[in-house]
Amino acid sequence: MRRRHRAWDHGRTAWIRGRGRPAAALLALGLCGTGLLPAATASAATGPWAYAFAPGARTVEGTASATGAPLLAPGRVYRGSLPAHGRLTYRLDLADATATAYVPVTAVPPAHTGVTSTDGIRVTVRDTHGTACSFATARFGAGLSPRPVTALGRREAGRALCRGAGTYSVLVERLDTQGTSAPWDLELAPVTEPRLASPGPGDAPRSWDSASPEPVTGAARERAGGVGFTAARVLGPGVWRTTLVPGRTVFYKVPLDWGRRLRASAELGGAAGHGYVGGALDLSLYDPVRGLADDVSLGYTGVRKPVALAPLPPVEYANRYAAPAAVGALRFAGDYYLVLHLSDRLAGPFGQGPYEVTLRVGVDGRAHAGPGYAGRPTPDGVFTPTAQDGAAMPFGDGGDGGGTGGGGSLEMEALAAGGIGLGTALLLVLGGWTLAARRAQTRVSAQKPTA
Repeated sequence: MRRRHRAWDHGRTAWIRGRGRPAAALLALGLCGTGLLPAATASAATGPWAYAFAPGARTVEGTASATGAPLLAPGRVYRGSLPAHGRLTYRLDLADATATAYVPVTAVPPAHTGVTSTDGIRVTVRDTHGTACSFATARFGAGLSPRPVTALGRREAGRALCRGAGTYSVLVERLDTQGTSAPWDLELAPVTEPRLASPGPGDAPRSWDSASPEPVTGAARERAGGVGFTAARVLGPGVWRTTLVPGRTVFYKVPLDWGRRLRASAELGGAAGHGYVGGALDLSLYDPVRGLADDVSLGYTGVRKPVALAPLPPVEYANRYAAPAAVGALRFAGDYYLVLHLSDRLAGPFGQGPYEVTLRVGVDGRAHAGPGYAGRPTPDGVFTPTAQDGAAMPFGDGGDGGGTGGGGSLEMEALAAGGIGLGTALLLVLGGWTLAARRAQTRVSAQKPTA
């Protein structure tokens, strides 16, 4: 509404405007509830596609040695910076000897900086005696393109090493650093998993259906990805389409309950140009604590081409006892992250795009109750699948690949129906308020004195 220039009707105009503000706010709330508007995400980074760090992440500076190292509290998210040739140490105090601790560290190099295939990070967890409990590495690989990479350190309860309560150190190191001397941002998100209330399965699963599944078919629906783990957008079974420009990384999450199994593939659309780019499109799968389950990439010549994750077992507690990392990562229910990265090296031979990417997601297996923990994880809810997003989660019974990844489809349907009902009700309220505002405006115009 244009600003009024006469003082006599300013009050009425303000009243009309004021009546519209709560309607607009409620409309936005209703649209969010129906999935028509994406959830807002906070990011301290700059640029439209920069990595979105967790809202409220605390800045922490690691030290060169364990002496004076800053504390990482499970359930909180931290930001830091890793210099070239850097080695940073953090402290982890574990009062419960029976809990397993996970420390995922995501390194985010600046965009458009040179990296080699062997550049990356290493994360090591050590006990007070300096004994290594675990170490993990993450590298950029054949794409030669800077992107967020995540390595997971952990202290597993019940293992021969690092069994007791006490203070542990987390060492984060740069690997190689032949590509760039610029510092990399870090995001650290420690998690603890309680012991089971009663003895659980002690053996790894011996077999599962490891045959390559048939590709998921159907009409593709648009679904833009988020730009960080905490900004990941929910996906359900189906065919999804987005567009990426070279150098961009996007995050999705697929809720998986106990007994459910994920399959996924990504397809890069064709483009004009000539040449070959190794690692042009990278598809990664991370578990709820950001442990890497699988990572695949494709070489590209401008011709439409797919790449698929390896066949994976259903989510089960006993998977942690398996030797292959891809199996061991599928050890708890929760949100599993699908991460897509389009190499910035595509821009040379094939142009800036945007490039069409089709993501095919299948979820099957019968959901069942979990093993039963003796306490609550930190943060609370990390091993609970996200509730369905009506725009992204087709409803089903969980047995044919069209389900939700959770065990309570009836509750989820009620939740979705409630969201749709709320949106509809708010639209009706907005319509009533709009009509009232127009009538009031008509009365104002009728009462306006003539010149």
